[in-house]
Amino acid sequence: MQLKKYTDYALRVLIFTGMKSGDDLASIKEISEVYAISQHHLGKIVFELNKLGLIETVRGRYGGIRLAKQPEDINVGAVVRDLENDFYLLECFNKHSNHCIISPACKLKHVLHEALEAFFHVLDQYTLKDLIVNENELLELMGL
Repeated sequence: MQLKKYTDYALRVLIFTGMKSGDDLASIKEISEVYAISQHHLGKIVFELNKLGLIETVRGRYGGIRLAKQPEDINVGAVVRDLENDFYLLECFNKHSNHCIISPACKLKHVLHEALEAFFHVLDQYTLKDLIVNENELLELMGL
């Protein structure tokens, strides 16, 4: 199972903004510099996270972004499900384009489906708060 870079970057944005305290806002420029990700790409991710209600954007000269929810209310599994649009590990996972002739009797798809469920079972046990519990170490690695 491999997540898209988009999801990876979105989780990094949430981690970064989750470590901001109070009314302290993060900026796309700041996040871009810390993670070495293009501001343009981050802008798309921030737009999506805002649409999902995970972050808020504040416009203006002193604007930026912040979490729209408490870190303990942002479930990692839910975020990944919201951002990933394709969990077709094999052709047979997609009912609309399954051309595999052994699909009706194949056990592999059931094994992989069970593995995918286990993957999400683990992610569902964690929140953003769990990902930033070592905040001091993360800030040091980010050079902040």
